Amino acid sequence: MSSTHCPPTDNMYALVDCNTFYASCEAVFNPAIRKAPVVVLSNNDGCIIARNAKAKALNIPDMVPFFQVESLVRKNNVHVFSSNYELYGDISAKVMRLMEPFGTAMEVYSIDEAFLHLPVCDYQDHGAKIKKLLWQQIRMPVCVGIAPSKTLAKLANHAAKKMQRLNGVCVLDEKHKWEWLLARITTDKIWGVGKRICQRLHHLGIHNALQLAQANPKYMRRHFSVVLERTIRELNGEACLDLELEPSPRKEIICTRSFSYKITELHELQQAVSLYADRACEKLRRQNGLSATLWVYLESFDKKVSYFRPQRIIKLPFLTNDTRQIARAAADALAQIYRPGLRYKKCGVGLLDVRTRKYEQKDFFNPQQTEKAHKLMQIMDKANQRYGKHTIKLLNSGIQKKWMMKRDYMSPRYTTRWQDIPQVRCS
Repeated sequence: MSSTHCPPTDNMYALVDCNTFYASCEAVFNPAIRKAPVVVLSNNDGCIIARNAKAKALNIPDMVPFFQVESLVRKNNVHVFSSNYELYGDISAKVMRLMEPFGTAMEVYSIDEAFLHLPVCDYQDHGAKIKKLLWQQIRMPVCVGIAPSKTLAKLANHAAKKMQRLNGVCVLDEKHKWEWLLARITTDKIWGVGKRICQRLHHLGIHNALQLAQANPKYMRRHFSVVLERTIRELNGEACLDLELEPSPRKEIICTRSFSYKITELHELQQAVSLYADRACEKLRRQNGLSATLWVYLESFDKKVSYFRPQRIIKLPFLTNDTRQIARAAADALAQIYRPGLRYKKCGVGLLDVRTRKYEQKDFFNPQQTEKAHKLMQIMDKANQRYGKHTIKLLNSGIQKKWMMKRDYMSPRYTTRWQDIPQVRCS
């Protein structure tokens, strides 16, 4: 360890990260699988996207097609689940609500991790309390990394996962502590340092995080970017990245899925784009946005044409977030690029040139979305939020959607579907 010491800082961040989140969610309401190997599959049960520790110990690889390792999975009695996004999203929301009081501010970074700005306290004890509460209340295992910057908190969390003696909580509150860790972390493990930057750093003789932290930040800014300069300062305990308390509005919103089987009929494809337009518009309204441009595409792998991916970009008649207007335009665009006789495996809808409604310019001489349409969309969103997704939907998105993505290993939606609510019987 370095002999350099500095006084503990009172500006500390915690990164709380759920362990193997999707697999852990499956075990919340199914205690029988907590000590068994578990894997979770991607859309259409295509690839393995999550494994718990038991599954990793069996050398089951990540991000590989399921059919390639299915025999290995069956041989070792691994529990297999399709992605249950409804369950994962609801458990994530509960995790975030429970951890929020532990900080003075919180940034939800992803579905399974969040940054907290911590009050002055016993940081080791504080991290242990977060970990204990989330296990007691939800049965969600987490690791906590605490440090004076977000980049160091990321690395502390990495150490908390890898080093058993830390018991899931790593606190880097003094310089000699984080320098000891940085000397043992390769540059590819640093948050925001990609593969290409790593290769360039290796040419400069920088192979670990401590060597990068000791580099001249001004020189690195000139030869790389201001982002890398900030990373260097963060590795030295200087907080350069503030918490993002509100997610930044998206400039583009894309919604796309693969089908459970290859579609040939136009009406089924139009059902799909109508549904995807509905989802995209809901996200658009959530950020109080309007879109000026629509993008629609199809994708086909067919013996006749090998690979076929037509697309169309349409300028909408006015800025809008009206699901009816956008779904109608998407269906019309699809009809123009559709080629009969081909088998389509995927389609998608994109809302481009997204703008904030607050800054919409009123125009007497051009059409605009009516206030009546805005109110109708608000009513639709409130009903769907209160009574469940797609309680109110467009009829042209279909009733029985056989083409919807395949989820043959789906677990019950314990918290979002009345029929799936767990029942306890006392003998």
